[in-house]
Amino acid sequence: MSFGRPPTFSNFQVLPPERGSFPLDHDGECTAAMREYLACLKAHQNNNGACRHLSKAYLACRMENELMEKDSFANLGFADIPSSEPPPAPAPEPEPKKDRLL
Repeated sequence: MSFGRPPTFSNFQVLPPERGSFPLDHDGECTAAMREYLACLKAHQNNNGACRHLSKAYLACRMENELMEKDSFANLGFADIPSSEPPPAPAPEPEPKKDRLL
């Protein structure tokens, strides 16, 4: 028996990940989405079901910033969650100008 050396396996093959590499977010482009998701998990005692919309938003951020390959959300398990994009806010009405006397 030799110590300090892992055993060798003759039939062992290394397989690549199914969806390719998952690069790290070195520039912090999706850090805000990640922290929001983690805060939601903490608030809901790690119940992912309550935070799936934030998980989808995080993956969308990663796809938009080319940190992962773009894929359909149905393939990622989010087919049942509506789009995470908020509806556009109505434009604020301009305030009428008031004439001031000096």
